[in-house]
Amino acid sequence: MNTDFIKGVIVPILTPVDENELIDETKLRDHVDYVIEGGVLGILAFGSNGEFYAIEAEEMERGLKIMVDQSAGRVPVYFGIGAISTKKCCRLAKMAVENGAAGVSVLQPMFLRPTEDELYYHFKTIAESVWETPVLLYNNPGRVGYTLSVNLVERLATEVPNIVGMKDTSGDITLTSEFIRRTRHKGFKVFGGKDTLLYASMCHGAVGGVCTSANFMPELITDVYNKYIAGDLPGSLEAQFKLNPVRLSMDPASFPVAAKVMANLRGRNVGAPYRPNLATREGPVLERIKNEMQSAGLI
Repeated sequence: MNTDFIKGVIVPILTPVDENELIDETKLRDHVDYVIEGGVLGILAFGSNGEFYAIEAEEMERGLKIMVDQSAGRVPVYFGIGAISTKKCCRLAKMAVENGAAGVSVLQPMFLRPTEDELYYHFKTIAESVWETPVLLYNNPGRVGYTLSVNLVERLATEVPNIVGMKDTSGDITLTSEFIRRTRHKGFKVFGGKDTLLYASMCHGAVGGVCTSANFMPELITDVYNKYIAGDLPGSLEAQFKLNPVRLSMDPASFPVAAKVMANLRGRNVGAPYRPNLATREGPVLERIKNEMQSAGLI
């Protein structure tokens, strides 16, 4: 299975919606062009910042078709799966592949806390349902309440041929490094999941990052990646330091409101989040966001 294309900055693309909470096709097409022109090497549809948890399956399918059509082969489009049941995950994976997804990314089940063997068979069953398609694991302990273990990831990378990589959003660089160390001889592709740790993740062998900030400052986050790949490590680190204060200004805001607020501040016109509309439009949190974006020359 060719996985050479799985690399770089991948954007968990925002989902613009209209007043009826349906995907705004015009805005979505425009945003696809914006992130590609900003230098991303992949688009992840319906990741965490894509608000997968609020979107019906039929609307996801429509949105995926729009993204695949608009990207027109310029970059791969991956499909994010955040469902709990194995059966639903398999159904979504098959739908994604049928509609042109280059790969699927699967979050560990939330709310439940499966055993390691249960997780193994969950991911294995999903991967086998789309056995010709690359599958990436998505480790997000901050949102689901537990982490994927290094032993489990190594087992899946070894025993399931089309589980070929992962995104680690733990923010624990030691854990990210262990995922890489234990799978490095298997061609397994590990992405950093924290924008502020892209440089550090790549120093440990990550192939890139899945980076929210590419929605509103793609030129900065791709600069970290591009300079690193070119061998300009001091330049890459400086680019990381330039980006970090802006990215950190998001953290006091309600998730996932800040990403859309910041994109709108840059003139992206991506609309509001799905309801409930958690406000990040006034007060010290918004002022900090604006100040950091101004300091970085973004607005």
